[in-house]
Amino acid sequence: MNIPKLRQQKTIKKCHGISWEDNYAWIHQANILEVLRDPAKLNSEVKKYLEKNNEYTEYHLKDTKKFQKKLFDEIKNRIKLDDETLPYTDKKYIYWTKTTKEANYSLKLRKKIGSNKIEEYWSGEKEKAKLKAEYFGIGDLEVSNNDEMLAYSLDLKGSEYFTINVRRISDNKILSEEIKETSGSITWSLDDKYIFYSKLDKFHRPRKIYQHKVGTSPEKDKLIYEEKDEGFTCGIGISSDEKYYFIATSDHTTSEIYFFNVHEDNPKLKLFKKRQKEIKYSIDSWKGNFYIHTNLNAEDYKICKCKHGNIEKWENLITATNGVLIGSFDLLNEWMIRSELRDALSKIYIRNLNTNKEEELFITEEKVISIGSSLMQKDRNTNKIYIAYHSPKTPGKSYIYDIITKEKKLVKEEVVPSGHNPEDYIVERLNCNSHDGRKIPLTITRHKKTKLDGKANLLLYAYGSYGASMGPGFSSSRLSLINRNIIWVTAHIRGGMERGMSWWKEGKMLNKKNTFEDYISSAKFLIEKKYTGRGKIIGMGGSAGGLLMGAVVNQAPQLFLGMIMAVPFVDTLTTNLDHSLPLTVGEFNEFGNAKENKEHFDYIRSYSPYENIKKMDYPHIFITTSLSDNRVLFDEPTKFTAKLRDYKTDNNLMLLKTEMKAGHAGKTGRDSAIEEIALDYAFALKISQKLNT
Repeated sequence: MNIPKLRQQKTIKKCHGISWEDNYAWIHQANILEVLRDPAKLNSEVKKYLEKNNEYTEYHLKDTKKFQKKLFDEIKNRIKLDDETLPYTDKKYIYWTKTTKEANYSLKLRKKIGSNKIEEYWSGEKEKAKLKAEYFGIGDLEVSNNDEMLAYSLDLKGSEYFTINVRRISDNKILSEEIKETSGSITWSLDDKYIFYSKLDKFHRPRKIYQHKVGTSPEKDKLIYEEKDEGFTCGIGISSDEKYYFIATSDHTTSEIYFFNVHEDNPKLKLFKKRQKEIKYSIDSWKGNFYIHTNLNAEDYKICKCKHGNIEKWENLITATNGVLIGSFDLLNEWMIRSELRDALSKIYIRNLNTNKEEELFITEEKVISIGSSLMQKDRNTNKIYIAYHSPKTPGKSYIYDIITKEKKLVKEEVVPSGHNPEDYIVERLNCNSHDGRKIPLTITRHKKTKLDGKANLLLYAYGSYGASMGPGFSSSRLSLINRNIIWVTAHIRGGMERGMSWWKEGKMLNKKNTFEDYISSAKFLIEKKYTGRGKIIGMGGSAGGLLMGAVVNQAPQLFLGMIMAVPFVDTLTTNLDHSLPLTVGEFNEFGNAKENKEHFDYIRSYSPYENIKKMDYPHIFITTSLSDNRVLFDEPTKFTAKLRDYKTDNNLMLLKTEMKAGHAGKTGRDSAIEEIALDYAFALKISQKLNT
């Protein structure tokens, strides 16, 4: 089958006195945000090219069809399909979620405290069928405080324009006109007269908070906050003691919060602390105090508190520790449960609010784990919480933990129906030196039968942006690769916050290339230590992790057998120069502002994957994208694919698959998610010559 060809049309771009050619710039439509909402507006020539690529991908992966089905069944059989979450006790009801073997979407269930009669108040499967929707994205599901109404938001295209509805639970009667073009999040007022929501602007940025009176037209909704800075977005929530609403507005590095009393029908917003560049904070309210989580004079965060009546006078509660990220917290009557991240490993501490004594919570002898906690009930007058952990080889285990007696009771264990023995797997945490001597944590998971002789294939996963940290957790789907002697490694590279805020700062802005160098150093280290060999590594990353893959494959293609790139941010310079796109302005403090700053322009241009494609051999590459993705436009991987085919000098696979009815996270529903994983894994196993295993 012939390789699909995209028509070239020379466009001369100019910025900072520099000119350059882009033969595929023409595919970007000025009305792209309209295209995201209505794919019928897509340029017909571009649509044909995307469809041809889907056919081309199908043709070259036809030998994996049966294997994809085998992988699908294998992965699905590791999931307990009939399952329930742990219950949460509200004021009058106990709430939980259920999944079933038959349905792709979950059920929301409840029962009155003291009763055994179970009510189903939401069925994703039924809602999707009723709407005859191919794509079914759920933004929020919020039950009113009187337990009588359900407010919910849906995205039926994948473009993340959510529509809010409110209905009565008893008879499903719709109580309000639908509210369109929202971010999806919903907060009820305590008296259930109102819901609060954030509205998207013309650039798909939530910059306005509205108060909607249930039963009235959205045209009458009251604007209670508008963010003037185009780089900031806002949302609203309620405090733990249900005394205040908080409106938080922020970009990636700076935040500001306003608050008002829950009993105000006409909210009068009070500023908690004026925004200050590079300073982030969040707040909660409990027992007459505001509790503040902030990086003010504490790079890796600290927790402070102040009296409601004196918000200027802060007292340090948890002081900063260099290189240790102080995380979020929950409050009970007598206790604070808080998290930390140290050397890419999460920890939980419990603090007595009366004595200020605290201790770390130990849950298992395993060292490389992800640990978490959550509240069991609405009533904070308790000494019990849920705690849970999982590791790359151990499925999740959840307990009820008594803070006073330190007793823990196992109440839920993730079951792998087809069978799983953790002792068949070896998990290691190693550190490798990057180009500048910084030590990069690597989490390695392999089957005990996999030999370390340099012959094994290895999948190297990483992200490395926005301060997002990758935890070492359990994934039953990954076993389909690990059981076939493909070693799975997660590289905790800079750009995340696995080693504190400095880890992020050293991997963004004019330090972004450290992210790529860390990944390449990790690959070379794994080759040197015989976990794999040169040309045997499969890189994997999505979104900003796709930027990572694109930059790395231009820089060191010889290290890799292949690349799997999901919704990849590969036309970085073009997107950064376009301030009308949804995310660009809010990311100036992550990547820079190439349009206004020549140093930023030169730096981004020097690594942007699309700009740095070369005439050379590339490994096998499989790219997936979605037509309605507003975070990384389909333009980017489409242009990257076309240009790479123009330049590459090898005969390796270069495949592009576009979901024509999906968004940034791909298709919706359990089976669709498994199908996408099976497709990625089939590609990995095909190029590893393991389709018969």
